[in-house]
Amino acid sequence: MSATVKFTSGQVRDFRKRLLRWFHREQRKLPWRGEADPYRILVSEIMLQQTRVAVVQERYKSFLQQFPTAEKLARAREQTVLAAWSGLGYYRRARALHAAAKQVADNGAFPRNSTALAELPGVGRYTAAAVASIAYAEPVAVVDGNVKRVLGRLSGRELQEGENWRFAGELLDAKRPGDFNQAMMELGATVCLPGKPQCELCPVVTLCAARGAEAKRQKTSRRKAMLKYSLIQRNGDVFLRQRPKDVSLMAGMWELPESNRSGSLGQPILKLKHSITVTDYTVMVFRETNVGHHIGRWVPISKVGRVALTGLTRKILNKL
Repeated sequence: MSATVKFTSGQVRDFRKRLLRWFHREQRKLPWRGEADPYRILVSEIMLQQTRVAVVQERYKSFLQQFPTAEKLARAREQTVLAAWSGLGYYRRARALHAAAKQVADNGAFPRNSTALAELPGVGRYTAAAVASIAYAEPVAVVDGNVKRVLGRLSGRELQEGENWRFAGELLDAKRPGDFNQAMMELGATVCLPGKPQCELCPVVTLCAARGAEAKRQKTSRRKAMLKYSLIQRNGDVFLRQRPKDVSLMAGMWELPESNRSGSLGQPILKLKHSITVTDYTVMVFRETNVGHHIGRWVPISKVGRVALTGLTRKILNKL
């Protein structure tokens, strides 16, 4: 064992045994568990970046029904892919996944190891290792936020990036790398929680140096803001505008046009809350009767689900 922690070889073997036994017994039933197809594993890993598992569970199946293979995804139009991704947020992930599928299709085969996988658009070291270990049983460790927390508590201190990867690699069960990596992530996601770790449920608590909550980090202060939109309809159509393609958030996605109306000039037909990154928005939607100066297009309500809508617009239209 390196100087990162002081685990004996016997403790490492004990750690692997306890963790894998716990994972076999307690793992959540998720739609991507048990998958060996690297494309399907890649889709799940990209979706799970910065998105809650509950949301991904719902969208993973429908996305794969529409794009069951990398080749099918590669042939799709970008707007079709973005429409299927709508509501998951961080749309650069969808564009990167689309680009990766095109590269796989051009190459005629999926990359067969973590080094080659890391050359795909949008695939970093963690994602490449996750796909390679699960799909191909390549003995490479993964380090994400959940795994970092587990490693930090095991060692009793906050580890540097290189230390995390070394420690994870030393603990890795090379005979079952896919299961081991998933078990480490599962432990961090369900037991070794940030604020209130459930140490009484932890299979490796006797090997843990911390055994308790980590020091509270200063919370990022959230901003408050207001958004106003216009709902303009005619003959079963709704009017939408496209966001500029050079903006940093949701570039090229479609949304309701903005409204300049104030509450004193009429009550909104819908008021709701919505959060994007570190901002909490109060959203008000007003009914309008004409397009005015807005530039956009009319879309049949029956076909609006095929459009690459922003998550907020989809939420508004679903409520209305």
